[in-house]
Amino acid sequence: MKEFDKYYRHGRAEIMPFLPASYGRVLEVGCGAGHFGAQLHAAEIWGVEPDAVAAQLAAARFHRVLQGFYEAVAAELPDGYFDLIVCNDVIEHVPDHDGFLLSLTRKLAPGGHLVGSVPNMRYYKNLGALLFRRQWQYVDAGILDRTHLRFFTDRSLRDALARAGLRIERFEGVNSALQKGLLKNLGKSLLLGGLWLISGGAMADLKYLQFAFRAAKI
Repeated sequence: MKEFDKYYRHGRAEIMPFLPASYGRVLEVGCGAGHFGAQLHAAEIWGVEPDAVAAQLAAARFHRVLQGFYEAVAAELPDGYFDLIVCNDVIEHVPDHDGFLLSLTRKLAPGGHLVGSVPNMRYYKNLGALLFRRQWQYVDAGILDRTHLRFFTDRSLRDALARAGLRIERFEGVNSALQKGLLKNLGKSLLLGGLWLISGGAMADLKYLQFAFRAAKI
């Protein structure tokens, strides 16, 4: 139950600042038990969730929840309908992320927004394991989660959003390795600060575990 709570009942407070100023009809793909969606002030909230138990819990909070993978239930979602679609840590799980993003764009109403997050492939711990320990080991959770089918840098994610006909309005790294404070992370601060300096800022993204974004339908 502890792992279930962690995975399916996460509130994702760090994503809230990326929400647009207003929205009426919302779709959350990978909605878990509905804890993020329940925080939204929307007239109508739909969800898509593969896990049957989580989907049942979300159904008590949402207008409608479709249980299954997105590809299997997409035909039941109306085109041009949603003002906001949320996909927090979902894009990396789909077999065809370009097709997935194009499909989400079709579901958005004119002027609608897509908000979401993905793991950062260039996170310093991940790069350290690859470069210095020559290790690429899949695990149960994290960037190399064994269920991840796609991997992203900030540039590759930006490119994918553009290909789907989306205009990025906000794009930032979230969940920094340094967010607990400089004194508690002095070693990390020196390492990441040094990399930032010698790279002329090109390695500033190494401190972020994830990227979050808001993009508008063009």
